[in-house]
Amino acid sequence: MQLTLLDWIIIFAYFAFNLAIGFYYRKKATGSVSDYFISGRNVSWWLAGTSMVATTFAADTPLAVTGLVARNGIAGNWIWWSMVFSGMLTVFFYAKLWRRSGVLTDVEFAEIRYSGKPAAFLRGFRALYLGFPINLIIMGWVNLAMIKILTLTLGIDKLPATGVLIGIMILTASISTLSGLWGVLVMDLFQFVLKMGMVIALAVFAVEAVGGMSGLKAGLMHIDQVRNAGTGSTGSVMSFTPDLNSVWMPMITFFVYIAVNWWATWYPGAEPGGGGYVAQRIFSAKNEKHSILATLWFNIAHYALRPWPWILVALVAMVRFQNDPAFAHDPESGYIRIMMLDLPVSLRGLMVAAFAAAYMSTIGTQLNWGASLLVNDVYRRFLKKSETEKHYVSASQVATIVLMICSAVVSFYMESIAQAWKFLMALGAGTGMVYILRWFWWRINAWSEVSAMLSAFVISLTLEFGFGMSSDNAFDFAHLVLITTAVTSAVWLIVTFLTKPEPDEILMPFYRKVRPSARMWGPIAAKVKDVVPQKDDLLNLSNWAFGCLMIYMTLFGFGKIIFGETLLGLGFLAIAVICFAAIYRSLSKMGWESLAG
Repeated sequence: MQLTLLDWIIIFAYFAFNLAIGFYYRKKATGSVSDYFISGRNVSWWLAGTSMVATTFAADTPLAVTGLVARNGIAGNWIWWSMVFSGMLTVFFYAKLWRRSGVLTDVEFAEIRYSGKPAAFLRGFRALYLGFPINLIIMGWVNLAMIKILTLTLGIDKLPATGVLIGIMILTASISTLSGLWGVLVMDLFQFVLKMGMVIALAVFAVEAVGGMSGLKAGLMHIDQVRNAGTGSTGSVMSFTPDLNSVWMPMITFFVYIAVNWWATWYPGAEPGGGGYVAQRIFSAKNEKHSILATLWFNIAHYALRPWPWILVALVAMVRFQNDPAFAHDPESGYIRIMMLDLPVSLRGLMVAAFAAAYMSTIGTQLNWGASLLVNDVYRRFLKKSETEKHYVSASQVATIVLMICSAVVSFYMESIAQAWKFLMALGAGTGMVYILRWFWWRINAWSEVSAMLSAFVISLTLEFGFGMSSDNAFDFAHLVLITTAVTSAVWLIVTFLTKPEPDEILMPFYRKVRPSARMWGPIAAKVKDVVPQKDDLLNLSNWAFGCLMIYMTLFGFGKIIFGETLLGLGFLAIAVICFAAIYRSLSKMGWESLAG
């Protein structure tokens, strides 16, 4: 793709603006570790929520969605659409609890909920596990996507593309080390506006290039005929729900997505019970009200408003490259090839800047979040306990640079972005329920979490490498998740009842501080007389159900309108509005004033 002088000016101006943000927020973010990692707990909901959305919109996301759609049709997106159920749990059950906990990182939770050496071990182990190998896998697939983008758009080989990537990464790390989370949040806001504007523009130009929606639908119907010939299948690429008799998503796989995966599996951005950078943004919110609104806005934007521009470009790529062996081999690259073919020359510089924005927003967050775990929960907790705030901020900056270098190395060992997604899901299968219940069931102890993590890790890797189950195969993925979840759940439940509960001197302060529902805290709630028992489970559950329905009706409503079924689409959107009204009424009854303290 040929870039003009104006394109290069736009690209350099984009990088200069981001660097200016870093310098502007340097003083505000480096006064303390709290300022550096959670912005002094003074962030408004719209900024925290938009930052969550921007972080999940990485350079890899449009490419991965293109690969999913090319292989499995629109319904292939259920691998991540199913996570709506988990996201809504975080909104209505966990956001306020995380904010009340007062922790700096999600793994610090271990030492306010559990006691003694097991709690300390759990905190350190999870910090190292999530902050280093898991974080590097996430950054590795984001780097891989950016390398693909650079090789195609600039017409260079992988080695020079990697060199350009390292330059962008150094700039991102510099901004993160300069300004901490404040710089990341403000940079995310600017980057989100830029990249959403450009992906919408690309979708419009791409659809026009194949003859508008009528031409696109005709091309996809031809693909359906070719794919279904001689198979007996009547599935369609354009269907929002899968043909359950298909090879790519049989009934058991779809069942795992919508009934098991979302609560059983730890996955970044959709952790059961919240966690990761989502929890970090919750910690940074001004109060409980802002934490709930931030996570609600994140889920609406992430699942309901953002997917269709990516999906439309993916469908155009299927029509344009249906007989192209290169596309069949690497469908994820189809998004970039459409950009090179259909985007006007005048917008190419902005599009490259938009991809850089998508990359930087995610990498900036992952660097800051990973450094927070390594410094706050390992270095400060176990190695250097009594240093100054300035010392820990400097250590955080060093950790950021180390993570940056290591992530570049990991990128060379990855081939498929979507495959890495599935591998990480399989690796975390079975741990979700303990993360959900640890807030609501007093009997869970540190060994419950330790046994869940270790058993999930061992079982999933044994099934993949010992028994040859592939997370990239629909049947194998379903069986892998089901087996790992069943065995892991049995292990941690057995361990829980074979070990002692946490002592009252840990459980009572935790209950008093966090104020979870009293239904499964009976023995502790009876001893803490000064806390009014919270019994809002049914109210939260109804909000969760309305929230899930609202997201899906909005998502499918816009989809139906795009594909010409306007009346049905408007009906779906009307249901979404009713659900939103029900949630607003429910939250108003809870009393926003009580959450703003």
